Amino acid sequence: MKVIFLDHDGVICLSKQWGKRLSKKSQEKGEFFDPFCNKAIKVLNEIIKRTDCEIVVSSDWRKYKNLKYMKEMYLERGIIKPPIDCTDIFHENDSDILDETKEYKDYYQISARVREKEISHWLLNNDSVDTWVAVDDLPMNKLPYFVHTISPNEGIKQTGLKEKIIRILGEKNE
Repeated sequence: MKVIFLDHDGVICLSKQWGKRLSKKSQEKGEFFDPFCNKAIKVLNEIIKRTDCEIVVSSDWRKYKNLKYMKEMYLERGIIKPPIDCTDIFHENDSDILDETKEYKDYYQISARVREKEISHWLLNNDSVDTWVAVDDLPMNKLPYFVHTISPNEGIKQTGLKEKIIRILGEKNE
């Protein structure tokens, strides 16, 4: 099985969408989260088609809504495949994370270490994974298969990222 660990904010929900859940239109529709960028959805759908990967949500959004909600939301928003799972939620005050990050002063570095541990834990407990990649705007450089979406305005649409993700996961019939 091929897996993409997917963050939302800064990856498929870009900075131009942030806060739009508070608009009158979104509130009337009962939206809990900000919308995804349509162009980012198109890129994600192409990655899914070309690699036949499964999605595991690693975004903080999993703290606020369950997998059933995420599955429905993905399909409603035009993503061709809903997520199969979400990573477990660890806390920055967990002893092993606290030991590793005590010298860090940057919240994003600490958050990145937490997310790395969540992804590593999921992989440890799911041995059917052949290839995987984590796509995130946090600097998770300790993961061997990581694609960094540096620009929150571009996310997964950034030049070259789609190809890099597909190269890591491998085309469907490889």
